[in-house]
Amino acid sequence: MVAAQSTVGRPRLAPRQREGTSAREEILDAAAELFSEQGYAATSTRAIAMAVGIKQASLYYHFANKEQILVELLSGTVSPSLEAAAALVQGTEPVEARLWAMAAYDVRLLCSGRWNIGALYLMPELRSPRFAAFHEQRQELRAAYGDLIDEGCDEGAFRSDDRSVTTDLVFGLVESVVPARAGRGGRIDADEFAPTVADGCLRLLAVPSRRSALVRRRGERLLAAL
Repeated sequence: MVAAQSTVGRPRLAPRQREGTSAREEILDAAAELFSEQGYAATSTRAIAMAVGIKQASLYYHFANKEQILVELLSGTVSPSLEAAAALVQGTEPVEARLWAMAAYDVRLLCSGRWNIGALYLMPELRSPRFAAFHEQRQELRAAYGDLIDEGCDEGAFRSDDRSVTTDLVFGLVESVVPARAGRGGRIDADEFAPTVADGCLRLLAVPSRRSALVRRRGERLLAAL
């Protein structure tokens, strides 16, 4: 995928009208809105170009096709969390605090941005093998949660009768902010949801309530450092 400077390409049809510091970012912003509101199949590259105020040919300078736009949008909902997870899995802070910080970071990412990109996860088009790389990213992120849960269970910090099922429940709780955001008109308060969901993950792992306040304070420090 080759990025280009926003100053290169054909002239705009209209003044800059989207969020973003480059034409590429504006295209992503417009596509996110149209995919979220109209659906992927119903959105054409021509419609995306018009929403940005550029010619369709200019869009193809930045993206080869509509699929490539969707791949980049979806990756943006996972890649930053994977980077955070890599640091937290290797960290030395108590495992409860690291898991709390990972969940809170992930929730913040899913709550960020103008458009609820996570709502696209259930699109039937994503079943295509062409999106295998994105599904691998999500599985890698789930595995990072599983690594922390395994570590915590081995240490006695967490309790679980079935670690795989518990990992699914924790991962599902984090991603539950996607439908919650959709039900609130696409807007959600990350400052409210992130700590609440992270606390819920600890309860799923049977962390005693008397430790929750201490774990949250440590988790918040880790979160601030990510």
